[in-house]
This record gives sequence, C-alpha cells and structure tokens, in this order.
Amino acid sequence: NKVILIGNVGRDLEMRYFQGNPVTAFSVATSYGKGDDKQTEWFNCSDWGKQAELINEYLRKGSQVYIEGRIRSREYEVDGKPCFS
Repeated sequence: NKVILIGNVGRDLEMRYFQGNPVTAFSVATSYGKGDDKQTEWFNCSDWGKQAELINEYLRKGSQVYIEGRIRSREYEVDGKPCFS
C-alpha cells in the first residue's frame, strides 16, 4: 500500500536507538473540510536509519511536511481486550 500525507508535525520528535539503529517517531496532523465542518486526523509516523537522523535534525513541532510511505496497523491488548493502532 502507499499513502501520501501533507500536514503539520504535531509534537516534538522523539529519537531513540533500537538495536543500534536510530528511530525517530512523531505525529502528523492533516485537516480537511471547511468552516465548522473542518476536521483533523492524526497519524503516528516513524522512520529509521540516516533519514531518521535527518528528520530529527530539521523538523520541529509545527513544521509542514510531505510524507510518502505505507500504513501499517498493529494489534495489541489493553486490559485483555484487543486494540488496533
């Protein structure tokens, strides 16, 4: 699958290392509609490797971004009930 997001970074980026590789996580807000019908959709994004380091260096909360990638959903449990993200 392929997705293109154009929006704004919603929070400060978090960079961590997983098995020695840098991983940057951040959220992106996209808006659609007009006037009182305007709605915002939030996406959790992450990137690995050298690009994760570049993203962490140049992007900040509020930065406008164009992201091209894929959506991957995950299943987990909260209090024994299945959830998806």
